[in-house]
Amino acid sequence: MLERVETIISQLVDEVGYVRSNEFYAKLAGGKRLRARLILAIAPNEPEAPRLGAIVELIHAASLLHDDVIDESTLRRGVPSINATHGSKMAIMMGDILYSKAFSALTGFDSKIARSIAESVTNLSVGEMMDVELAEAFNTDRQRYEKMLYLKTATLIEACAYSAALLAGKNGDAHALYGKNLGLAFQIVDDILDITADEATLGKPSLNDFSEGKTTLPYIDLYEALPSQDRQLLISYHGKILNDEQKKWIRTKMDEFEIISASYAYARRVCDEALDAIGEDPSLRAIIETVIQRSH
Repeated sequence: MLERVETIISQLVDEVGYVRSNEFYAKLAGGKRLRARLILAIAPNEPEAPRLGAIVELIHAASLLHDDVIDESTLRRGVPSINATHGSKMAIMMGDILYSKAFSALTGFDSKIARSIAESVTNLSVGEMMDVELAEAFNTDRQRYEKMLYLKTATLIEACAYSAALLAGKNGDAHALYGKNLGLAFQIVDDILDITADEATLGKPSLNDFSEGKTTLPYIDLYEALPSQDRQLLISYHGKILNDEQKKWIRTKMDEFEIISASYAYARRVCDEALDAIGEDPSLRAIIETVIQRSH
């Protein structure tokens, strides 16, 4: 079924009728296809599920193109990003092409499904804006961070689960909660791996989020655990390129206060709530476990 999703993605990009679109999309190929996998797991017997999965993956790819421009990222999945090789203008316009093509294809679905996906993209954009605002200074507000996390990452996954449930005639609200919590857990694990994984695994420098000005959950929890003097030192490192000694200090303090274990425990609680919402479903449990146990 996932092969069908890839075929439809290629068809949709071909329909744009511009060869550079194919060239640029080929550079974006890959990824975990979490959103498409989720749709297929919830609606495995629905003929339109692969097409919905393809549409959502185009939307996700568009958001990554814009995200790389916003973050001035030079790498995406270990290879040079489009904005690094062809400039920010081309990356933004390619993102716009994918967004608009996805929305065009989305009009073929039931209005509830189309509205859910479309509204989630609005939320995603608001989340991106909040992320930029929060990066202006060290953020100690956990609630603001979690709201941004939901809007930027979880809302589209929530909409995928809800829409797939509608396709399959299942409980939309229960699956929406599953999708929301899956998205939250995915991003929390992503935040953890930015700290714990090495550069070769990440495909980018370690602790890169903090250097870009992002105060993710582990840093907020570390700030709350540190004494006053160490808090000021942590803040002084925010938004700067860190040397090995500074990275070692952060990791040592994370270990001292068991911050990473606490973040994983929180992600696990979120996952357990997701599974409680939908009952026993081996395929959805497998997706949760893949997210919580991933190493890159």
